[in-house]
Amino acid sequence: MEIYQPQEDSLLLKKYVKEYSKGIVLDIGTGSGIQAQEAAKNKKVVKVYALDINREAIEHCKYNIFNKKIIFLYSNLFSVFRNNPRKYQGLKFDTIIFNPPYLPKEERDKDIALDGGKQGHELIQKFFYEAQDYLKPKTKILLVFSSLTGKDRIEKIIRKYRMSFKELEKKHIFFEDIYLYLIEKD
Repeated sequence: MEIYQPQEDSLLLKKYVKEYSKGIVLDIGTGSGIQAQEAAKNKKVVKVYALDINREAIEHCKYNIFNKKIIFLYSNLFSVFRNNPRKYQGLKFDTIIFNPPYLPKEERDKDIALDGGKQGHELIQKFFYEAQDYLKPKTKILLVFSSLTGKDRIEKIIRKYRMSFKELEKKHIFFEDIYLYLIEKD
């Protein structure tokens, strides 16, 4: 399995990560570790938990990134915290960075770094469901997704969990628009 290298979506997200990161940060789908490193640069950040479902990505980051603020962990979304309740009891995040796989599933080209589910939004929906146990009252979530995922569908999911959102930036790339949202609990 290859490590997801920073693309336009990662670079768009990186522009805002340092500005919005504070306290205890969660970087889900860390890939190359670019967002975790950017978040750790902010003096308001105490610790960054950088997670990925790709073990190679986690090993790559552990071997190549040396920052005392960052902890790299293998995890499928929040599973590492759920499966170790004693170790992570009461852990909640001030900031969550999520550049999920958001493209609709293609049978012939299965890539875990791109596949967001049959319609592209299923993993994002699962994220919001699982995230509820790890949010503080003022948690900020930075979320990147594509117009191919369905902007209306993503906004409906966000509202379902009683959260508000603001579009920070939209970037047109080839055949799609990439959106970056800042999301907070209402």
